[in-house]
Amino acid sequence: MTRIVSRARCITTSSRAEKMSARPDRHEAAREPGRKLLQVAGLSFFQRPLLAWRRKSRHVAFPDQSRVYRYTSASSASTHSTLGPRITVPAQRSPRRQAQLALRRSLATVARSDVFANISAADIEAFAKILPSPSQILTTISPESGSAASYQAVDPSELDTFNNDWMNKYHGKSQLVLKPKTTKEVSEIMKYCHSKNIAVVPQGGNTGLVGGGVPVFDEVIIQLGGLNQIRSFDEVAGTLVCDAGCILESLDNHIAEKGYMMPLDLGAKGSCHIGGNVATNAGGLRFLRYGSLHGNVLGLEVVLPDGTVMDNLSTLRKDNTGFDLKQLFIGSEGTIGLITGVSIVTPRRPSAMNVAVFALDSYEAVQTVFGQVKKHCGEILSAFEFFDQTSFDVVQKHATAHVRDPFEARHPFYVLIETSGSNKDHDDEKLQVLLEHLMEEGMIQDGVLAQDETQLQGLWALRESIPEAAGKMGKVFKYDLSMPINKMYELVLDMRKRFDEHGVHGEGKDVGAVCGYGHIGDGNLHINIVAKSYDEKIENIIEPYIYEWTSEVKGSVSAEHGLGLMKATKIGYSKTPESIEYMKKIKDLFDPKGILNPYKYIQV
Repeated sequence: MTRIVSRARCITTSSRAEKMSARPDRHEAAREPGRKLLQVAGLSFFQRPLLAWRRKSRHVAFPDQSRVYRYTSASSASTHSTLGPRITVPAQRSPRRQAQLALRRSLATVARSDVFANISAADIEAFAKILPSPSQILTTISPESGSAASYQAVDPSELDTFNNDWMNKYHGKSQLVLKPKTTKEVSEIMKYCHSKNIAVVPQGGNTGLVGGGVPVFDEVIIQLGGLNQIRSFDEVAGTLVCDAGCILESLDNHIAEKGYMMPLDLGAKGSCHIGGNVATNAGGLRFLRYGSLHGNVLGLEVVLPDGTVMDNLSTLRKDNTGFDLKQLFIGSEGTIGLITGVSIVTPRRPSAMNVAVFALDSYEAVQTVFGQVKKHCGEILSAFEFFDQTSFDVVQKHATAHVRDPFEARHPFYVLIETSGSNKDHDDEKLQVLLEHLMEEGMIQDGVLAQDETQLQGLWALRESIPEAAGKMGKVFKYDLSMPINKMYELVLDMRKRFDEHGVHGEGKDVGAVCGYGHIGDGNLHINIVAKSYDEKIENIIEPYIYEWTSEVKGSVSAEHGLGLMKATKIGYSKTPESIEYMKKIKDLFDPKGILNPYKYIQV
């Protein structure tokens, strides 16, 4: 890495040609911090292995990360902080408001329903007639004695991968995993389960964060990883049709050969399934540029609870005939149908990509820089992520693969920006003008720019490694919220203060870290609370406070992770009673017996 040190005020108003006329030797430039920024960086900025720039620091008081801005009224807020009035839960509420909160706080008693049948050896034999290979059935139920069984029971440990989520937080007790490979097999399985009142849980890559993909009790697991074929790809229109069990990264690699890319990118892309992505309406890192799956999915093939196959795998971009039924299944979390096929539009893969990470001294600066980045980068901006110093420290200490720290000192906040386009010269020019402006105005304190693919991945690792590193540090209470951008970090500070007040926050205590990070571009905050264990005492400090806080700023308790089991009773914090009632009617319409993914999603 070559680091360039320069003063923002050294930038003059002379022409660009004059500024770029000299390209000093790399080592000479490093020794002369007084050179003009563009004389140092203009020609070499996008050519050196990993260029970093630093604005000569003015006197800046870096705020203490643990500080909470507290005040009692909006009128006094300006004298204390620019974050805006601190959100508090009002002591007095109207009767209507109290009724709404009563609904929001209602807790469904999670007990196994007697309506659902218990699995027997006869049921396993019936499934064995549907699935041609013995390897498609995993069960702990022994065959009936004296019968010519078509399957063999396995040790319960062989079902652990399917019964437990990857965080080891949610645990089911299913005795049966079925692995269909075709839509027809899924349909036959559901016909049988519907006729026998057997509860089922659809499962993809099992990468979810709210317990939606694992059984609560003994529901039959329908593992859809065997549906992994790419059905077609139109290289002119960029439309992909594939099975629901295709792994996201595999799809991206396949269409990359044809110059396209998947419109979503997730940290779990190496194991998550496209069907699960659609079922949970996953957001991810490219949401800012390419939007929601509600806009990118063109059609779906869905097996309904009674085994009916709803084939709506259209590849049309425009179809204005009747209700757009596919939208009901996007984000439905497997509660009204099992997605078996997906038609999705894919954008062209950019030929030019830049990734930079900036260091900033306040959350106000994060917001300011976001506005400037949108203004200068416009159509080529594909990601704008932020993370705080706590998140950065956790990554440096606990990430499995060593993630290099490209900075000379720690900073309160960091932002990662990614640009992607079709003309490198055009994109580089836009980014360079942005950097000049940010440094001249003193908006950033430090920064690094990736020059090749390895360095690009290294900078992304600073952001993408946060969840994994937090998991290595301890047990993580994960909260995925959306709210106005100016409120996002105020909640992080408030939660730290709340833990401090309960005496559980700090080194050696129950809560070791409260990490704040997320997608600034779409107002999505992730709070990872790292504790020693999944202690009910800690959860009671967090909930329902964090949901009430979010509700008060008119946010959502689930921005992209879904509801699952974790938030099945929390939907009232984001939706009105009327909306919830109509959602329940839709569930009853498609699944009157309630056999699909029971105990989850909407349980109020």
